[in-house]
Amino acid sequence: MAKQSVRNNRMSRRQFLRDVAAASIMAVGGAFVASCQGKATPQSGGTAPTATPLPTATASGGAAATATPVPTETAAPTPTTMVTELPRNETLYVAGFQWGPPTTFNPLSGNPTWPSSDTQEHLYETLFAFNLLTGDLDPILGKELTFTDETTGVITMQPGTHWQDGQPLTSADVVYTFELAKRHNDLAYSTFWEYVSEMTAQDDQTIQFKLNPDQINPGMARQFISTTRILPQHIWEQREQSGQSLSQIVDNEPVGSGPYKVQAFSTERIALVRDDNYWGQAIYGTPAPKYVVHPIFKSNDDGNLALQRGEVDISQQFVPQIWKMWEDQNLPVGTWYKQEPYYVPGSIPLLFINVHKKGLDNPKVRRALACSIDYAQIALTAMSHYSVTVNSSMMLPEGGEKKFFDEANVKQYGWAYDPQKATEILEQELNAKKGSDGIYVLPDGTRLGPYTAETPYGWTDWMTALSLVAQNATAAGIDVTTQNPDAPVVTTHMQNGNFDLAIWYVDGAAPASPWLRFRDVLDDRGVPDFGQQAFWDYGRFKNADVPGLLDKAAAASDETTEKQLFGKLDTIFMENVPVIPLMYRPLEFYEYNESVWTGFPNADNPTAPPTQGYAGIEILYQIKAKSG
Repeated sequence: MAKQSVRNNRMSRRQFLRDVAAASIMAVGGAFVASCQGKATPQSGGTAPTATPLPTATASGGAAATATPVPTETAAPTPTTMVTELPRNETLYVAGFQWGPPTTFNPLSGNPTWPSSDTQEHLYETLFAFNLLTGDLDPILGKELTFTDETTGVITMQPGTHWQDGQPLTSADVVYTFELAKRHNDLAYSTFWEYVSEMTAQDDQTIQFKLNPDQINPGMARQFISTTRILPQHIWEQREQSGQSLSQIVDNEPVGSGPYKVQAFSTERIALVRDDNYWGQAIYGTPAPKYVVHPIFKSNDDGNLALQRGEVDISQQFVPQIWKMWEDQNLPVGTWYKQEPYYVPGSIPLLFINVHKKGLDNPKVRRALACSIDYAQIALTAMSHYSVTVNSSMMLPEGGEKKFFDEANVKQYGWAYDPQKATEILEQELNAKKGSDGIYVLPDGTRLGPYTAETPYGWTDWMTALSLVAQNATAAGIDVTTQNPDAPVVTTHMQNGNFDLAIWYVDGAAPASPWLRFRDVLDDRGVPDFGQQAFWDYGRFKNADVPGLLDKAAAASDETTEKQLFGKLDTIFMENVPVIPLMYRPLEFYEYNESVWTGFPNADNPTAPPTQGYAGIEILYQIKAKSG
């Protein structure tokens, strides 16, 4: 995503939007994905070195090939002395998740250090992991999730699970982890208890939970079950009893259950070492890399150059014109697709509309605006060829939501780039007259603008898209100008409803999507009036049919019913145009260099989803070193 003004201890856009989404989930009461953008400086070829050392906290750069001493200031304890050099053919270098010095591996922190952050499964594990390609939950600590009736869910755990300190990991740890958020409602997953009324350990390997009968939503239960990292009760119980805020605990000696442990960390990188006593070996096998290292780059440019040189093996950074690495430079670099759009779509950045603003309060004006926008040009420029032309639907046409996407419905009720249609709506359906300045005026005297469209400064892909929206709209006779405040300012504007038009984010592909996305756009329940903080429905759209349809879709037990209900919600969206989809974005940017490791999944070899987080941990079991 766009290069941001957030580096070196400052929050990345991925983290920023993650926290906004978490606040939204917590406020249901009731969950961009995003990377940074920069231009990689073209360099010729370059193969990875045979061994690379761990740097000191004072080393410069951060590229994996730099030979520097082992860190000493904040190194995590190890049973023996630090490894000075890591064999290159045993070390996987990753990038795109950690942009500042490590602070804490506490997964309850608001901004934990990789891999306790985001959706990683290396250190702390979830019960299940979301698979972007299928929309299913793949087993991790959990073996099976079933529902015995409308409100009763049963989780069966894998056999032999244990913590990295050797203590057994049982259903008691699972129940403790979730009940922790019942006692501490400041934790990000505390609203799990709005959807689940009870969770009990039936035996050491079986957990039963009851959905809230007043708010039946198994999708949201799956959302929390697949994103909540299970904690060791024997460690966190003592921390809880200390009275300290759990999210403020600094933990640099983490004990998880995953296949990797923290070996060392500094301001330059984080190194993990494989736990060869990992409980999951008998079920999943052994991950190929003995070490996983995340260099902490100072900019996207540094990370992209390292990928180009083969010093990073897998990355989730935005790389401009990545196809040139294999087409022009013949490098062993790949993405999921070898052709456009290169990445699997995972989210839909939207143009939010204040539907109470004079002129914009008319759905025909909003539809004319939608018809004026050149979506193909946005895909080519703002998204640098990394998006197909977006559909006028709240559902993703690929991955787990493909089964719900109704192309015929979109063609019947939706829109596409059609300036002539925009003119027809304005002049023939609304009887608007174009003034001498080229801007339309409605029969009641309402001039269509000036409207201000905003998105955060530094998020250059969204800024580019917004400029195109303003140019297209103004050319069509709707007066739109742009502004780019800092991200916190835009956040406040969005939540308070203090905007005309704005590009913003709603939930991407997830276990509860597309339900969550429809909720974020259409549901006015729990949304305060203008001037007060809202966490969804920022434009304060209201439709009497939406709540009932959302509740039925949430409780639906079969895909046929879900598709019908989502189709009705999508029709309401397309008929009313409270937001306008502008482009698709990947859930994570996914690119790899096979100079050292080979076998990375792609569309021709779909052995794991194209993410490092979520079910993407499966990638580590698919790759192999080219030598050694």
